[in-house]
Amino acid sequence: MTIGVLIVDDQPLQRAGFRMVLDSQPDIEVLGEAGDGAQALAQVRRTVTDVVLMDVRMPRVNGLVASERITTDARVRALGPAPRIVLVTALELEDQVPPAADAGVYAMVYKDVEPEVLLSIVRAAAANR
Repeated sequence: MTIGVLIVDDQPLQRAGFRMVLDSQPDIEVLGEAGDGAQALAQVRRTVTDVVLMDVRMPRVNGLVASERITTDARVRALGPAPRIVLVTALELEDQVPPAADAGVYAMVYKDVEPEVLLSIVRAAAANR
């Protein structure tokens, strides 16, 4: 089974770094990229997605709002189970935990996460979808 991942971050270099790590794995396919939460929602409405790597702070629609929309959206659910959201942040995680839990987020990691840890979290998120 291939794990379909959407990368969401307003910084192109950050997206490129995550893509390099994910593309190196035979069991993971990057389905696309988005620069904000509105673009992310539009993409998961069109494509069955297993995991969304979601930045917290982005223009237009931030990661917490987008996560809640994705996990509750009827058009997303019409494609199957909602994708698991993994929030990626440079902010202090403790401040984000309650809002993230309310938004249906599966896991949270720092942007400087080790590649092996990120891959492990992506695989665990997909397995628990």
